[in-house]
Amino acid sequence: VQLVESGGGLVQTGGSLRLSCAASGFTFSTYRMSWSRQAPGKEREFVAAISWSGGSRLYADSVKGRFTISRDNAKNTMYLQMNNLKPEETAVYICNANSTLDRRVDYWGQGTQVTVAS
Repeated sequence: VQLVESGGGLVQTGGSLRLSCAASGFTFSTYRMSWSRQAPGKEREFVAAISWSGGSRLYADSVKGRFTISRDNAKNTMYLQMNNLKPEETAVYICNANSTLDRRVDYWGQGTQVTVAS
């Protein structure tokens, strides 16, 4: 099983980035997917989630209206479009897959660094 994030980098305040999470080794279309982030010295926090079909999406209040989560089941890939980024959103962004068939089955990626310069 692999979850490989990409698309992170350095961006100025107000800028945009699009993250990707490429999945392999499991049936992607039967998993709820989500993004979390963890800044240095802070706990991991939920950012956004998307249902197996893409029909249902959930966002943290802090990113609503600026971030968009999506997925392409044909490509086994999830995305996070991030607009109007803020310095406090500097963190490692981590991809998660949770099985809809067995909630105990949970996979995490290694993360991709996003740095927002002020």
